[in-house]
Amino acid sequence: MVDVDELKARYLNLEFARSAFVIDAGSSAVLARLSGEVRPEYTDVSHPAFEVFPAYLASMSAGRHLPIDFPSLGGVPVDGGKAVTSIAPVPAGVPLNGRTHLHDIYAKSGRSGRMIFLVSRMEIFDRADTLLALSDSRMVIRERGEA
Repeated sequence: MVDVDELKARYLNLEFARSAFVIDAGSSAVLARLSGEVRPEYTDVSHPAFEVFPAYLASMSAGRHLPIDFPSLGGVPVDGGKAVTSIAPVPAGVPLNGRTHLHDIYAKSGRSGRMIFLVSRMEIFDRADTLLALSDSRMVIRERGEA
């Protein structure tokens, strides 16, 4: 059985990946419209207050999902969902930086056994190092029973 407290002590809040990216305004606007968004600050790239649609940020990835030395937990990981927290408008067409760390590790038990939840958080910054948004990705791993 995985010791969740040990994993937390060893891996929480340690940055394990960085990425640089520029978000295309048109791609963000298309996703906003396809998602049913109607506010022009997300759908009209010519709007003076245009900003990246927050759901677009959930698709950003640092390339790594876990630290390189993170132990195998023995089960098959599945996507446990995404969440984006907007802190300030995210501009399109400018260099942005993402820094990723494990934000939370927890376990839940149910009828099918124990599940381990890993929450990777990418913090998105502009060139001035201003925090603009948080993008959380949850991975769920069903722990294998003891043989």
